[in-house]
Amino acid sequence: MSDTMNRILVAAGLAFVIGVAAWLEFLGIHGVYWLCVIVGLAMIGEFAYCLWNAPRAVMFNLKNLVLFGLFLALLGVDFVSLLTLGHRPMLLLFVLCVICAADVCAWLFGRIIGGDKLWERISEHKTWAGQIFGVIGGTTVAVLYGYLTMGVFAPQLLWIGISVSLLSQYGDLTASFVKRKLKIKDFSNMLGAHGGIIDRMDGWVYVLPLIWMILA
Repeated sequence: MSDTMNRILVAAGLAFVIGVAAWLEFLGIHGVYWLCVIVGLAMIGEFAYCLWNAPRAVMFNLKNLVLFGLFLALLGVDFVSLLTLGHRPMLLLFVLCVICAADVCAWLFGRIIGGDKLWERISEHKTWAGQIFGVIGGTTVAVLYGYLTMGVFAPQLLWIGISVSLLSQYGDLTASFVKRKLKIKDFSNMLGAHGGIIDRMDGWVYVLPLIWMILA
């Protein structure tokens, strides 16, 4: 099976799981909440597994240990955030749409325009053009989502869209930095060509705590 077909099938499978969770919500069952619990635990377990299998030279480095400890703590905060946000499926859908739009636009326009690298030592493919258009794409979707659901233009969604889009991209960079320190390409091969759970959720790692704090 080609890498492209593998990615398509896995993406379709993820969309199916999200669809089932949404359908359960329609039936009055907290499908989104329990999906959040599973994803949150899977992220922590996946990273713990990576640490367990990391080379001894990597783990005996004090700077690495501090970095890994902070990242593990961040995943713990993400899990608590997911427990809270799991009861707000429409809010999670909003965040998902914004992050996906920012990710797709950053990838697409980064490839089309190219230009200076954002942080080549961490991620050789990300560019400043990609980041700029990622923010534009994510913010546009945030405003459109508000207009479609509320029927009015909500200017505050501009700032939320910009914040979520930027934080999602820096979450991606943070995960890439951690992987470089662990000397791995993906956190796991659980999702085939898509890598692991954290590889697909790295855009959320800063966004979830932000949304949680805003609600609190």
